[in-house]
Amino acid sequence: MCLLLGAAGVGKTLLVKRLQKLSCQGGQGDLGEPPPTRPTVGTDLTDIVAQRRITIRELGGCMSPIWSSYYGTCRSLMFMIDASNPTQLSASCMHLLGLLSAEQLSEVDQPCYMSLEEIKSLIRLPDIIACAKQNITTAEISAKKGTGLTGVLHWLQEQQRTSG
Repeated sequence: MCLLLGAAGVGKTLLVKRLQKLSCQGGQGDLGEPPPTRPTVGTDLTDIVAQRRITIRELGGCMSPIWSSYYGTCRSLMFMIDASNPTQLSASCMHLLGLLSAEQLSEVDQPCYMSLEEIKSLIRLPDIIACAKQNITTAEISAKKGTGLTGVLHWLQEQQRTSG
């Protein structure tokens, strides 16, 4: 199980839809226009088949107060930050730090998605990585444009292989 977390409106549902389409195309091909999405109310489970079945549990951003009740079922975690919304950065940083300090997630690999240079300077990512117990993988993606998603799909496959 991979948890997908982030503030409301950062593009979690769009990322899942794009990854699902990419996995159906064998990790290649044109993704076309972004599909329509609606805000996730509660939680959504989506299976992606990439060599093996990977289940992604997307939790709506408004559910952040109870995210911790889902930590026990996850083997990997994706946390999204919307680089186009600077007003959300401080709240996203607090959520990220909370995730990294959660004992239940101490063994989970957590990639961060945003412009790498922006996130590094805005939330002092090198300091966060130095203090984290988890392996942190960073990648610059755009769920809307479809860029960088092949790397996310490969990361999910690798997490599935290494966790069991």
